[in-house]
Amino acid sequence: MYGRTISYAIHGIDSQQITVEADIKGGVLKFAIVGLPSNSIKESRGRVSSAIKNSGFRFPTHNYTVNLAPADIRKDGVALDLPIALALMKAHNQIQSNILQNYALVGELSLDGNLRPIRGILPIAAAVNKDKLDGIILPYENAREAAIVEGLNVYPVTSLNEAVNFLEEKVSIEPYKVDKKEIFEKLNMSSLDMFDVKGQFHVKRAIEVAAAGGHNLLMIGPPGSGKTMLARRVPTILPDLTLEESLATTKIHSVAGFIVSRKGIVTERPFRSPHHTISDVALIGGGSYPKPGEVSLAHNGVLFLDELPEFKKSVLEVLRQPLEDERVTISRATQSLEFPAKFMLVASMNPCPCGYYGSEIEGHSCMCNVANIQRYRSRISGPLLDRIDLHVEVPAVKYDELSSFPTGERSEDIRKRVNISREIQLDRFRNDNIFSNSQMNPKQMRKYCQLNNSGKELLKLAMEKKGLSARAYDRILKVSRTIADLDECSQIETNHISEAVQYRSLDKKFWE
Repeated sequence: MYGRTISYAIHGIDSQQITVEADIKGGVLKFAIVGLPSNSIKESRGRVSSAIKNSGFRFPTHNYTVNLAPADIRKDGVALDLPIALALMKAHNQIQSNILQNYALVGELSLDGNLRPIRGILPIAAAVNKDKLDGIILPYENAREAAIVEGLNVYPVTSLNEAVNFLEEKVSIEPYKVDKKEIFEKLNMSSLDMFDVKGQFHVKRAIEVAAAGGHNLLMIGPPGSGKTMLARRVPTILPDLTLEESLATTKIHSVAGFIVSRKGIVTERPFRSPHHTISDVALIGGGSYPKPGEVSLAHNGVLFLDELPEFKKSVLEVLRQPLEDERVTISRATQSLEFPAKFMLVASMNPCPCGYYGSEIEGHSCMCNVANIQRYRSRISGPLLDRIDLHVEVPAVKYDELSSFPTGERSEDIRKRVNISREIQLDRFRNDNIFSNSQMNPKQMRKYCQLNNSGKELLKLAMEKKGLSARAYDRILKVSRTIADLDECSQIETNHISEAVQYRSLDKKFWE
């Protein structure tokens, strides 16, 4: 006796159709699952047998085999519990439905036959829609996320019994619907606001420039100067999240196993802040069954590395590829996967090991010698520093500013200027396959970052007098182009260059 159902398995951040075949023969009781299943799928034997019995059905007391095709691709996760159970029941003639193979089936079974939510439902739903099946039957908790996919019939069920009754056409279930317009009306409704940060006006300006051009940012200052507070507010001034970006971000978070908000979709730009003890695999992604790391979870958002020199050198070095390519490639013996990783890097560090080098805070004088300071700063390699466009010093906030009422701009007002700047860049690069000034290559810089004579003289003077390194030259031109875009100016002027020069603290020969 034979039964067959259709399901899906996660492969990277995409999904692939899996055919679940069940065959029952006479003989001694034996339950085998073949087709490169993971341990979690092998353990489904116990869940499936108990769920079938506790739902009032008979569990086959024969020799039966479940095959997951194609057999040469590894499968992981618990989403195959429901299709395995239904395939077995079909093979045992407990289901007479002729529409079983018209639907995709996913869901984890509990021992009493109820369904539990699974991870990665959005890429599964997108694949089902692409394969043009009649719909997807899934746990009720996953319905809102799956319904984001346009044109897909989503049928939520709460138990194995309900799924069987629907397939036998004993009950009718209306497809689940969501109002995407209502969801996206509440974008960028964060409780955080730049207005809350007292003082630090030049740092806020640097953050605005970074957000406008997609530049990476490094903040340097003593403990308590507000570096983390400023970093957490960066997403509030980034350009509005588009539907396409929202779906791409939700797909990654869903695959990683995070329970998406009750909206069913990520509506705010991600902000990821891993601890400095993180491993390179956790940061970049990987594992025996590769999953996205922090750099991919920060896709279309911000990756904040607090106390940058405290991260292990091996961890910082793996950042170089995603910063350059905006994606992560993970290769294993049996497969090679690619995860998107387009994020804005925001990092912070103390000026020295004790944190008070150059500080004006009374009672906090630096106790570090020159060798210790240089050793501390050298933990950040040149190639990584080369990918950070802005270095800005964050001094301690004085008492008068702390005790006064905030006087800065709100995030909403700053974001309006950032959006205008990004629109200018999108129009400029419409034929170049890039989206922001930070992505310009040397050829594009020669075309879009031309300087007049006074600008060339100023940049030459800055390079010589301030002792800026060679790596600073290209960064200054890119940042100058962004500052000019914020001013809605087609030509880079001397004031744009002079401001950009101030954002290269760590490139000076003598950091004073």
